[in-house]
Amino acid sequence: MVVLGSVNADHILQVKELPRPGETVTGHGYRVVPGGKGANQAVAAVRLGARTAFIACVGEDDFGRRMKDAFQAKGMDIRGIMAEEGMPTGMAMIFVAESGENCIGISPEANACLTPERLAPHLGLIRGASALLMQLETPMETVIMAAAEAKKAGVPVALNPAPARSLPEELLKNLAIITPNETEAAALTGIAIQDAASAMEAAACLHGMGVATVIITLGAKGAFVSAKGRGAVVPGFHVTPVDTTAAGDTFNGALMAALQRGDQLPGAIAFSHAAAALSVMRMGAQTSIPTRKEAEDFLRAQR
Repeated sequence: MVVLGSVNADHILQVKELPRPGETVTGHGYRVVPGGKGANQAVAAVRLGARTAFIACVGEDDFGRRMKDAFQAKGMDIRGIMAEEGMPTGMAMIFVAESGENCIGISPEANACLTPERLAPHLGLIRGASALLMQLETPMETVIMAAAEAKKAGVPVALNPAPARSLPEELLKNLAIITPNETEAAALTGIAIQDAASAMEAAACLHGMGVATVIITLGAKGAFVSAKGRGAVVPGFHVTPVDTTAAGDTFNGALMAALQRGDQLPGAIAFSHAAAALSVMRMGAQTSIPTRKEAEDFLRAQR
């Protein structure tokens, strides 16, 4: 499978509570770790069992070089990772509260260089893939181009529509799977997700825009899944969170890894819930992602 997306240096600070507007808080445990939604999902896919190629732009800096080396060491196909001259790698500033909740600000930097022109030489990777997974931390015109090329080649396209924003019809009509959380689903449809009925309404709206499978993630409550005219909540697992950073990315990478190996959708989602549950019990983004064996063992233990 191919993941197209962002690479960030995550600057993380642990705090007692997330700061309110105008408030200064004292934190601890400052560190810089690999992140970016695209990179997180690519690493999750590899770690959870998928053969994965990654298309991304990094800075011509030490962090970017180390990230490429790390991706290759994990067994990822890195032919599509490009170093941008004179640009730093993307960055994110992350506050993590004791509750496990977080707030994040990002600066695209090299991620903004992933233009249609930079993508063009790597379209062969997409056309030969089993699936394409994308997010929204890279230029929209590139996401649209990649989805169109994949659809023409018969490659199913999955989109994790984060950060939340409205999406053009020319993108939505080329998606096989969309995986918004409650906030993102509301941004796409104008429908606030409060219960299964409102989730069904939002899913119907997205089906009407051309998306075959809608998976609305609901945090600890699980996910509302709608496909082939049927919708239901697939429960998640209740765990004590330490850090929710990259839980959604872990879910998406796990989902695509499970589908790549032939799992049916209900089983793939249960596996993804298990992987995401394990990730929130660990600190960091990519450092929190479990292996396939860990996720399968956790899933068996819950049954």
